Amino acid sequence: MTFQKITEQSSLHANLDVKSVGQLLMEMNEEDQKVALAVHKAIPQIEELVEKIVERMNRGGRIFYVGAGTSGRLGVLDASEIPPTFGMPSHMVIGLIAGGEKALRNPVENAEDDLTKAWEELQSYQINATDTVIGIAASGTTPYVVGALRNAKANGVLTASIACNSDSPIAREADIRIEVIVGPEFVTGSTRLKAGTAQKLVLNMISTVTMIKLGRVKGNKMVNMQLSNAKLIDRGTRMLMEELDLDYEHAKNALLVHGSVKKAIEAFLK
Repeated sequence: MTFQKITEQSSLHANLDVKSVGQLLMEMNEEDQKVALAVHKAIPQIEELVEKIVERMNRGGRIFYVGAGTSGRLGVLDASEIPPTFGMPSHMVIGLIAGGEKALRNPVENAEDDLTKAWEELQSYQINATDTVIGIAASGTTPYVVGALRNAKANGVLTASIACNSDSPIAREADIRIEVIVGPEFVTGSTRLKAGTAQKLVLNMISTVTMIKLGRVKGNKMVNMQLSNAKLIDRGTRMLMEELDLDYEHAKNALLVHGSVKKAIEAFLK
Protein backbone atom coordinates (compact mmCIF):
# COMPACT_ATOMS: atom_id res chain seq x y z
CA MET A 1 0.00 0.00 0.00
CA THR A 2 1.32 3.46 -0.94
CA PHE A 3 2.19 5.68 2.02
CA GLN A 4 -0.30 8.54 2.20
CA LYS A 5 1.05 11.96 3.21
CA ILE A 6 -1.65 14.04 4.83
CA THR A 7 0.92 16.84 4.96
CA GLU A 8 0.90 16.97 1.14
CA GLN A 9 -2.86 16.97 0.67
CA SER A 10 -4.53 20.03 -0.82
CA SER A 11 -5.34 22.88 1.55
CA LEU A 12 -8.87 23.08 2.90
CA HIS A 13 -8.84 26.76 1.92
CA ALA A 14 -9.13 27.66 -1.78
CA ASN A 15 -8.33 30.79 -3.76
CA LEU A 16 -5.90 32.24 -1.20
CA ASP A 17 -4.52 34.70 -3.72
CA VAL A 18 -7.82 36.61 -4.03
CA LYS A 19 -8.72 36.81 -0.35
CA SER A 20 -8.26 39.85 1.89
CA VAL A 21 -5.49 40.06 4.47
CA GLY A 22 -8.02 39.81 7.29
CA GLN A 23 -9.68 36.73 5.83
CA LEU A 24 -6.33 35.02 5.28
CA LEU A 25 -5.27 35.69 8.87
CA MET A 26 -8.57 34.43 10.26
CA GLU A 27 -8.36 31.24 8.23
CA MET A 28 -4.72 30.62 9.23
CA ASN A 29 -5.70 31.07 12.86
CA GLU A 30 -8.57 28.63 12.35
CA GLU A 31 -6.08 26.03 11.14
CA ASP A 32 -3.58 26.76 13.93
CA GLN A 33 -6.22 25.98 16.55
CA LYS A 34 -6.09 22.36 15.43
CA VAL A 35 -2.44 22.00 16.44
CA ALA A 36 -2.74 21.87 20.23
CA LEU A 37 -5.52 19.29 19.97
CA ALA A 38 -3.33 17.08 17.78
CA VAL A 39 -0.46 17.36 20.26
CA HIS A 40 -2.82 16.52 23.13
CA LYS A 41 -3.62 13.18 21.53
CA ALA A 42 0.11 12.31 21.51
CA ILE A 43 0.70 12.99 25.23
CA PRO A 44 0.80 9.27 26.23
CA GLN A 45 3.68 8.65 23.80
CA ILE A 46 5.45 11.85 24.84
CA GLU A 47 5.10 10.81 28.49
CA GLU A 48 6.62 7.39 27.78
CA LEU A 49 9.54 9.01 26.00
CA VAL A 50 10.26 11.59 28.70
CA GLU A 51 10.24 8.98 31.45
CA LYS A 52 12.77 6.87 29.54
CA ILE A 53 14.93 9.90 28.71
CA VAL A 54 15.05 11.00 32.36
CA GLU A 55 16.17 7.55 33.48
CA ARG A 56 18.92 7.55 30.86
CA MET A 57 20.07 11.11 31.50
CA ASN A 58 20.40 10.30 35.18
CA ARG A 59 23.00 7.78 34.03
CA GLY A 60 24.82 10.31 31.86
CA GLY A 61 22.82 9.83 28.67
CA ARG A 62 22.24 12.55 26.11
CA ILE A 63 19.46 13.62 23.73
CA PHE A 64 20.16 13.89 20.00
CA TYR A 65 17.62 15.58 17.75
CA VAL A 66 17.97 14.66 14.07
CA GLY A 67 16.14 16.41 11.24
CA ALA A 68 16.31 18.28 7.95
CA GLY A 69 14.96 21.65 6.86
CA THR A 70 12.42 23.18 9.24
CA SER A 71 12.39 20.04 11.38
CA GLY A 72 16.16 20.09 11.73
CA ARG A 73 16.17 23.79 12.58
CA LEU A 74 13.57 23.24 15.28
CA GLY A 75 15.70 20.49 16.84
CA VAL A 76 18.80 22.69 16.80
CA LEU A 77 16.78 25.57 18.28
CA ASP A 78 15.47 23.47 21.15
CA ALA A 79 18.91 22.04 21.90
CA SER A 80 20.53 25.49 21.85
CA GLU A 81 18.07 26.86 24.39
CA ILE A 82 18.73 24.20 27.04
CA PRO A 83 22.03 25.58 28.43
CA PRO A 84 20.86 29.18 28.94
CA THR A 85 17.43 28.19 30.24
CA PHE A 86 18.36 25.31 32.52
CA GLY A 87 22.13 25.59 33.00
CA MET A 88 22.63 22.17 31.43
CA PRO A 89 25.99 21.60 29.68
CA SER A 90 25.71 22.09 25.91
CA HIS A 91 26.86 18.53 25.16
CA MET A 92 23.81 16.99 26.86
CA VAL A 93 21.20 17.96 24.25
CA ILE A 94 22.49 18.13 20.68
CA GLY A 95 20.72 19.02 17.45
CA LEU A 96 21.87 17.60 14.11
CA ILE A 97 20.57 19.04 10.85
CA ALA A 98 21.12 17.61 7.38
CA GLY A 99 23.71 19.78 5.67
CA GLY A 100 25.26 21.01 8.92
CA GLU A 101 25.58 24.61 10.13
CA LYS A 102 25.06 26.05 6.64
CA ALA A 103 21.61 24.47 6.49
CA LEU A 104 20.41 26.53 9.43
CA ARG A 105 20.09 29.53 7.11
CA ASN A 106 20.27 28.15 3.58
CA PRO A 107 19.03 25.00 1.87
CA VAL A 108 21.74 22.39 1.21
CA GLU A 109 20.92 20.45 -1.94
CA ASN A 110 20.22 16.74 -1.47
CA ALA A 111 21.55 16.72 2.13
CA GLU A 112 18.35 15.18 3.51
CA ASP A 113 18.49 12.33 0.98
CA ASP A 114 21.66 10.81 2.45
CA LEU A 115 20.68 7.64 4.34
CA THR A 116 24.03 7.19 6.11
CA LYS A 117 25.24 10.71 6.94
CA ALA A 118 23.34 11.22 10.22
CA TRP A 119 24.63 7.95 11.67
CA GLU A 120 28.18 8.93 10.75
CA GLU A 121 27.63 12.22 12.59
CA LEU A 122 26.16 10.47 15.62
CA GLN A 123 29.13 8.13 15.77
CA SER A 124 31.46 11.12 15.98
CA TYR A 125 29.82 11.83 19.36
CA GLN A 126 30.55 8.28 20.58
CA ILE A 127 26.84 7.61 20.84
CA ASN A 128 25.96 4.76 23.22
CA ALA A 129 23.04 2.89 24.79
CA THR A 130 22.40 5.52 27.46
CA ASP A 131 21.61 8.11 24.77
CA THR A 132 18.33 8.89 22.99
CA VAL A 133 17.90 9.76 19.31
CA ILE A 134 14.75 11.66 18.35
CA GLY A 135 14.09 11.84 14.62
CA ILE A 136 11.99 14.80 13.46
CA ALA A 137 10.33 14.94 10.04
CA ALA A 138 6.94 16.42 9.19
CA SER A 139 6.48 14.02 6.29
CA GLY A 140 8.02 11.14 8.20
CA THR A 141 9.98 10.07 5.13
CA THR A 142 13.32 11.95 5.27
CA PRO A 143 16.16 9.46 4.51
CA TYR A 144 18.65 11.37 6.72
CA VAL A 145 16.32 10.75 9.67
CA VAL A 146 15.36 7.21 8.68
CA GLY A 147 19.02 6.19 8.59
CA ALA A 148 19.76 7.76 11.95
CA LEU A 149 16.90 5.95 13.67
CA ARG A 150 17.53 2.62 11.95
CA ASN A 151 21.20 2.52 12.91
CA ALA A 152 20.69 3.92 16.39
CA LYS A 153 18.05 1.32 17.20
CA ALA A 154 20.23 -1.47 15.80
CA ASN A 155 22.94 -0.35 18.21
CA GLY A 156 20.75 -0.39 21.30
CA VAL A 157 20.03 3.33 21.47
CA LEU A 158 16.53 4.47 22.49
CA THR A 159 14.80 5.98 19.45
CA ALA A 160 11.72 8.13 18.97
CA SER A 161 10.09 9.78 15.98
CA ILE A 162 8.07 12.97 15.62
CA ALA A 163 6.01 13.08 12.42
CA CYS A 164 2.77 14.58 11.14
CA ASN A 165 1.66 11.57 9.12
CA SER A 166 0.43 8.23 10.44
CA ASP A 167 2.58 5.09 10.25
CA SER A 168 5.41 6.90 8.50
CA PRO A 169 8.80 5.38 7.56
CA ILE A 170 10.52 7.13 10.48
CA ALA A 171 7.87 5.84 12.89
CA ARG A 172 8.54 2.29 11.73
CA GLU A 173 12.19 2.70 12.71
CA ALA A 174 11.47 4.13 16.19
CA ASP A 175 10.89 2.56 19.59
CA ILE A 176 8.40 5.32 20.41
CA ARG A 177 6.37 7.00 17.70
CA ILE A 178 4.93 10.46 18.33
CA GLU A 179 2.39 11.30 15.64
CA VAL A 180 0.79 14.75 15.58
CA ILE A 181 -1.73 14.69 12.75
CA VAL A 182 -2.54 18.32 12.07
CA GLY A 183 -4.07 17.80 8.62
CA PRO A 184 -3.35 19.60 5.34
CA GLU A 185 -1.43 22.86 5.54
CA PHE A 186 -3.02 26.27 4.90
CA VAL A 187 -0.67 26.64 1.93
CA THR A 188 -0.56 23.15 0.42
CA GLY A 189 2.57 21.25 1.51
CA SER A 190 4.10 24.13 3.51
CA THR A 191 4.99 22.10 6.60
CA ARG A 192 6.76 25.03 8.28
CA LEU A 193 3.21 26.06 9.26
CA LYS A 194 1.02 23.69 11.34
CA ALA A 195 3.45 20.78 11.22
CA GLY A 196 6.33 23.00 12.33
CA THR A 197 4.24 24.47 15.13
CA ALA A 198 3.24 21.00 16.29
CA GLN A 199 6.85 19.81 16.30
CA LYS A 200 7.92 22.88 18.29
CA LEU A 201 5.23 22.20 20.90
CA VAL A 202 6.30 18.57 21.24
CA LEU A 203 9.97 19.52 21.57
CA ASN A 204 9.06 22.11 24.20
CA MET A 205 7.27 19.40 26.17
CA ILE A 206 10.05 16.84 25.88
CA SER A 207 12.92 19.11 26.90
CA THR A 208 11.11 21.19 29.52
CA VAL A 209 9.56 18.28 31.41
CA THR A 210 12.84 16.36 31.20
CA MET A 211 14.72 19.29 32.73
CA ILE A 212 12.11 19.69 35.48
CA LYS A 213 12.42 16.01 36.40
CA LEU A 214 16.22 16.33 36.41
CA GLY A 215 15.96 19.02 39.08
CA ARG A 216 16.76 22.00 36.86
CA VAL A 217 13.63 23.88 38.05
CA LYS A 218 12.56 24.74 41.60
CA GLY A 219 8.86 25.40 42.08
CA ASN A 220 8.16 27.08 38.77
CA LYS A 221 11.43 29.01 38.51
CA MET A 222 14.46 28.59 36.22
CA VAL A 223 16.92 28.48 39.09
CA ASN A 224 19.77 27.15 36.94
CA MET A 225 19.50 29.65 34.07
CA GLN A 226 22.71 31.20 32.79
CA LEU A 227 23.19 34.84 33.82
CA SER A 228 24.08 35.94 30.32
CA ASN A 229 22.40 39.35 30.17
CA ALA A 230 20.89 42.11 32.32
CA LYS A 231 17.35 40.76 31.92
CA LEU A 232 18.28 37.36 33.30
CA ILE A 233 20.31 38.84 36.15
CA ASP A 234 17.30 40.95 37.09
CA ARG A 235 15.01 37.91 36.87
CA GLY A 236 17.34 35.87 39.08
CA THR A 237 17.63 38.72 41.57
CA ARG A 238 13.86 38.92 41.92
CA MET A 239 13.67 35.16 42.39
CA LEU A 240 16.07 35.46 45.32
CA MET A 241 14.18 38.41 46.77
CA GLU A 242 11.02 36.29 46.79
CA GLU A 243 12.66 33.08 47.99
CA LEU A 244 14.96 34.51 50.67
CA ASP A 245 13.19 37.76 51.63
CA LEU A 246 16.17 39.93 50.65
CA ASP A 247 16.25 43.45 49.29
CA TYR A 248 17.25 43.95 45.65
CA GLU A 249 20.91 44.84 46.18
CA HIS A 250 21.62 41.99 48.61
CA ALA A 251 19.82 39.53 46.35
CA LYS A 252 21.72 40.69 43.26
CA ASN A 253 25.05 40.51 45.06
CA ALA A 254 24.33 36.96 46.25
CA LEU A 255 23.34 35.95 42.73
CA LEU A 256 26.51 37.31 41.16
CA VAL A 257 28.75 35.84 43.84
CA HIS A 258 27.31 32.32 43.54
CA GLY A 259 26.55 32.32 39.82
CA SER A 260 23.02 30.92 39.86
CA VAL A 261 19.77 31.20 41.78
CA LYS A 262 20.05 27.61 42.95
CA LYS A 263 23.60 27.98 44.28
CA ALA A 264 22.72 31.26 46.00
CA ILE A 265 19.75 29.66 47.75
CA GLU A 266 21.82 26.67 48.83
CA ALA A 267 24.57 28.92 50.20
CA PHE A 268 22.06 31.11 52.05
CA LEU A 269 20.31 28.14 53.65
CA LYS A 270 23.62 26.73 54.93
